[in-house]
Formats: sequence, structure tokens, C-alpha cells
Amino acid sequence: MTVPPPVIAPSILAADFARLAEEVRAVESAADWLHVDVMDNHFVPNLTIGLPVVQSLRAATSIPFDVHLMISDPRRWAPGYADAGAYNVTFHAEACDDPVALAKELRSAGAKAGLAIDRDTPIEPYLDLLPSFDTLLIMTIKAGFGGQRFLPELLDKVRAARRHAATGHLELRIEVDGGIAADTIEQAAEAGADAFVAGTAVYGAADPAEAVRRLRALAEGSMRPA
Repeated sequence: MTVPPPVIAPSILAADFARLAEEVRAVESAADWLHVDVMDNHFVPNLTIGLPVVQSLRAATSIPFDVHLMISDPRRWAPGYADAGAYNVTFHAEACDDPVALAKELRSAGAKAGLAIDRDTPIEPYLDLLPSFDTLLIMTIKAGFGGQRFLPELLDKVRAARRHAATGHLELRIEVDGGIAADTIEQAAEAGADAFVAGTAVYGAADPAEAVRRLRALAEGSMRPA
């Protein structure tokens, strides 16, 4: 099976919020998606941006938005991000009692549907739901804060998901989020991930676009056939 090219998604959680439009444009020539972390100070103990900021930012760039909802009650809010033009809207399995129904709503609204699995959540109960999703986001840290240390033991979930997707011939992006940088992205790619969220590794670099290109090259060299 042909291995799809890797997706590199810089996270604006690590960007300068006073210059968001400029920060987005700094990676526009190199990034595949822009990762937008929405936190509600309820599902996770942090508060970031919401729908109005995403709507405004959508008008400032053509890069596809990869919206990661770390919020309670995603059934209420997720379709609004799809309506705002998000390419992919991901919500947490731990916050939703009917993930498949919400995935259908998101797809009907024109977005890709993503399911996120947090650090302490086993993946096995959700494997049979994967045909309803376009993206599976596996946290390689505890959701809620940027800048945490990558936890390589969580790549076992990536391996399990990749085996399941390959067995079922699923067209599924497996995305990893948390501590992804030049010294960790190869491990994640070898485990079966093909989409990579990088915050500090991109926006902490002198040249964010070049940092994205370097991460892509490292991932490409380590990705395995499905």
C-alpha cells in the first residue's frame, strides 16, 4: 500500500497570540495544516481561543485548519467550527457519549471528523469506531498544556491503531500531538503516525517554515508502509 505523504501541522498554541495572523503566514509556505487548540478551562485546566478567533483567522490565510477541541460538550460546539471553514475538527472521546453521531454531523457540515484519545485513555474501546473517522489524534502528552515532554510509551497506541487501520484497509490519518520535535518525530513516524502536530519545535525556531520542512524530511525518512 502506498504511504501517504506526512502532514506537518504547526500548533498556534506556541505562537505569539498578539501576532497570530503574521505567525500563521510565517508557516504558510511550508505547513500542511494549522493546528488550532481550543481549550475551555473545564475539560482541560487551561483556556485558549474560541470560535470568533478561528473565524477571524480563517479569513487571513488559506492553510487548512486542524481544530482540536479540548472541551466539554463538543456536540454543542464542534459543528460551528466546521461551519467556520475548518478542514478537520477533532474532539475527545472522553468528552462525547456518541462519537459516531458527532462524526456524521461534522462530515455533513463539510469537515473531516477526528477522534482524540488522551494520555490515560486506552485505545482499544475505540478501534471499531475508526471507520467513522478521517483522523485519529493520539496524545503523546497529557492534553491541556503545550511544551510538555514527549512520552514514547504512548506510541503503543499508534502501533495498535495503525495495525487496525491496515487490517480494515481504512483511509485514516493517525496524528500525534505533544512533544513532537526533531528528536521525537522519527519515533512517531516509525510507529505508524502520518500527521504530526508541532508547537514549540516550529514557533520556537528562528525560521518556522524551515523548521516545518526539516520535520517533514525526518518524518518521510521514517514512515513505514501501511
